[in-house]
Amino acid sequence: MSGPRMNRVVADFSADATGDKKVRLKDLRGKNVVIYFYPKDATPGCTLEGQDFRDLHAKFKRQNTVILGVSRDSIASHEKFREKQKFPFDLLSDPDEKLCNKFDVIKEKNMYGKKVMGIERSTFLIDADGKLREEWRKVKVKGHAEAVLDAVKGLG
Repeated sequence: MSGPRMNRVVADFSADATGDKKVRLKDLRGKNVVIYFYPKDATPGCTLEGQDFRDLHAKFKRQNTVILGVSRDSIASHEKFREKQKFPFDLLSDPDEKLCNKFDVIKEKNMYGKKVMGIERSTFLIDADGKLREEWRKVKVKGHAEAVLDAVKGLG
């Protein structure tokens, strides 16, 4: 299974989000959407990545861009994580991996010498017309949020 194709409209989806919401992609038309997939709430790399997007949130907002974080964690876990880190954006819960599979981010990973299936840190930039414009896979956290912001600015 492969994820959405570059410069093609991303098929609509909906997912449960923090703040007792349901987020639908098609409801976000007219705005750029950054969807970042991360392995697990409150782990060091995921916390840092979220903080970087949080710290640049105002700049993304000025670029008419919505940020959405996605992991397999529950809404309850997301609410705690979001509250503690003061994230100004919503986190989507994907316990059945529907969204993960749609974007093809479930990969075999090595955890302490054991092979496990998990979320490969990945980010997708969808433009205001709903087209996939950029994707980042096997993301390294340092400098990533800035690189995504630069790509958003490049959409013009």
